[in-house]
Amino acid sequence: MRAVAVPEMNLPAGTRDPLGGVDQRAMIHDLPRAARVDRLGYLEHLATGRRVIHLGFVDSGFRAMQEAAGVWLHERLAAVATEVVGLDLDADGVALAVAEGYPAHAVDCCDPGAVAALGVEPAPLVIAGELIEHLDQPGALFDTARVLLAPGGVLVVTTPNSCGLLNVAASLVGREINHPDHVVMFTWRTLTALAARHGFEPVVTTVYVPEVKPVDGADAGTRVALGAARAVCAIERAATAVGRPFAADGLIVAFRPTTEPG
Repeated sequence: MRAVAVPEMNLPAGTRDPLGGVDQRAMIHDLPRAARVDRLGYLEHLATGRRVIHLGFVDSGFRAMQEAAGVWLHERLAAVATEVVGLDLDADGVALAVAEGYPAHAVDCCDPGAVAALGVEPAPLVIAGELIEHLDQPGALFDTARVLLAPGGVLVVTTPNSCGLLNVAASLVGREINHPDHVVMFTWRTLTALAARHGFEPVVTTVYVPEVKPVDGADAGTRVALGAARAVCAIERAATAVGRPFAADGLIVAFRPTTEPG
């Protein structure tokens, strides 16, 4: 078959091909300004004096470790908010929280109908902390948030940043760093594009660099790996300090509905 030469064309950026294509330059997106914050401290600040609904609050499988380190987010939110209501699919974890005095409900956070049926009073702040990357249907999280947000309210999503340097560095030595239950990772652009499909827009973006926790009884290889991870996190902090925030390993994006809930 004879090859057909394709003529060069200087199309304006974003020009659509009449047969349905898109110029490659339409794939380039500007990133917003974003400060680096301490994730837990920032969420505590947002929650202070407010009523909060916390989605995926149990942190299944990791609560004991987080609590021992003083970093179980739900406990810290409860200490500063006027009320925190937890929603989670983990029935055992919810039952334990209720026994400890936390208001909570066992429900699928990706089922807005089931969440609405709970009759939970809407709140000005809904937090989905390190949850969306676990979900088979992450867009449904925004539909649920719409049910739970009071007028003028904000949904805050925190999630790993797939552009962060930690996994880039790990990939160079044939490794990947991910929670065993993660099924998807986001960039700022893909997260906000997903939100837009469900009627939300970003209003504030910040980033965070994770803390590398010690591992009890770690062998020599693990200690080396932890040390390398701490070194990469230090590079991330340095990069964010000189105006390269999206080198950081975590995203925090606050969203508002483009139309009021209800």
